[in-house]
Formats: sequence, structure tokens, C-alpha cells
Amino acid sequence: MADAAFVGVGLRSAHYPRLLERPRTKVRWFEAISENYMGSEGRPLEVLLKMREDYPVALHGVSLSVGGVEGPRPGYLERLRRLIDRVDPLLVTDHLCFTGAHASNVHDLLPLPYTEEALKTVARNVARTQEALGRTIALENVSSYLAYRESEMSEREFLVEAARRSGCRILLDVNNAYVSAKNHGFSAEEYVDGVPAELVAQIHLGGYTDMGKFLFDTHSRAPTEPVWELYRRAIARLPGTPVLIEWDEDVPEWETLEAQAVRAARIAEEERERQPA
Repeated sequence: MADAAFVGVGLRSAHYPRLLERPRTKVRWFEAISENYMGSEGRPLEVLLKMREDYPVALHGVSLSVGGVEGPRPGYLERLRRLIDRVDPLLVTDHLCFTGAHASNVHDLLPLPYTEEALKTVARNVARTQEALGRTIALENVSSYLAYRESEMSEREFLVEAARRSGCRILLDVNNAYVSAKNHGFSAEEYVDGVPAELVAQIHLGGYTDMGKFLFDTHSRAPTEPVWELYRRAIARLPGTPVLIEWDEDVPEWETLEAQAVRAARIAEEERERQPA
């Protein structure tokens, strides 16, 4: 299925007119935000299903709240399962975080305390999710701007243990790893190197905004050069892993986005060629 240059981009409404013309493109697959299409019979779903005729599609959620004590909100998994059955996605992913409590949704990806108790919660919610969806999911490391005094392990250790204990896989966002490393003072290189290759199902690349005292994950620009270098380091260990360019705000013209996918594919090919025969 995947090869060294298996690079996709996010499916955004700004590009619907262009993509529906079915242009020739070097983009190999698309990622759709699950919640934008769940429970919908409108144009977005129509476009998604049309794109699925020509390309693999991954579903990427932002509201599973797998780290919340209460677990997924009522009805969420049922709606997601119906979408999965229609799309037959390449991957189903979400974030290693919580997004609210008492059935509320703050529409933010809140980091977890890295504790044994939190691991048990994640494992329980992943088991429930995977049983309801009938497939393995992948969880993404989030960008974070605060740390908990209660944490008993590093973010990377928590991410890896959560995947191993729950049976899910990892969506390794190298931009998020870089942002969190700079915000909290750890090594992004050690973080990326320390995630076992067999657990990684996908890689994300995106852009951040430098706020002066901290980096903020905005997905509003192309990846910076340090993130590209971190990606090169990661893809050298993870050849053939699907790669996605995330650009969600200030979405550029199609040609600009496609050029980022081409760059990611070229780096993947270069690193594959460097490997010993």
C-alpha cells in the first residue's frame, strides 16, 4: 500500500473546486477531520465520498477525548462508526488528550498528567473505542504548553506505554514533538528516536507560530526548517510510513500545499536511498 513517498494533505473546503476537477497531482492521499463529516448528508460528505473514489482517505478526529475519565461522549462512537463504514478509511486517528468533562467539549486538545492512573484511563477508553469501531486506531502526541506536577514519566514514555498497553498505534506528529520540546526544555531528537518504529502508523508535519516565550501549534504555515530536519530524522527510521502535511489555518493555494507534500516525499526518497542495500 504505502511507499517511501506516500504523502498526503488535509482535505479542506478551500480546495474543493480544484480537487473536484480531478487534476493530476503528486498528493497520494487525503486526511479528513472526522467531526466535519459525522452525521452529515451535505456537501462536505458528498465531496469526501467523491475524493474517496480516487484516493485513500484517513479519518482524523479531534473530540474522542480518550484521556477523559468519562470516555467518549454519548453517541460519538456510533456516529464515527457509521462514517467509517461509508468511507472505509486508510486509518482512523485521534489525539492522546482529553477535551472536556461531563459531556462538555472545550474544543481544545488538553494534555494529560503522565501517570499510571491516566494510563489506565486511556487503555480502558481505547479498548472501548476499538471494540466499537471494529479496528485499531492511532493516537497523536499533542503540542503542550503546561506540565503537571503529578507526572511520573516523560511525555514520550507515556505515549509509548499508552500504545503498548492499549493495543493502539501512534500518530507521530514531529511538529508537535518539536513544539513541546522547546516549550518544556527536552530533546525533540531523543523524543523522535525513542518512539519504537513498529508502533508508528503515520507521521504529521505542520507549522507553528513563535509567540516569543513559547511556540504555539497553529497549523497556519509551512513546517519550519528545524521541523523538516526532525522529519528527516524520523522518516529515516520509519520508511514507508504515511506522511501528512497539516495546514488548517490561513490555508494556501493548492499549488503551495502540494509543493510541501512534494518536499516531504523527496526527503523520504532521499532517506530511503541512503539506507544500506
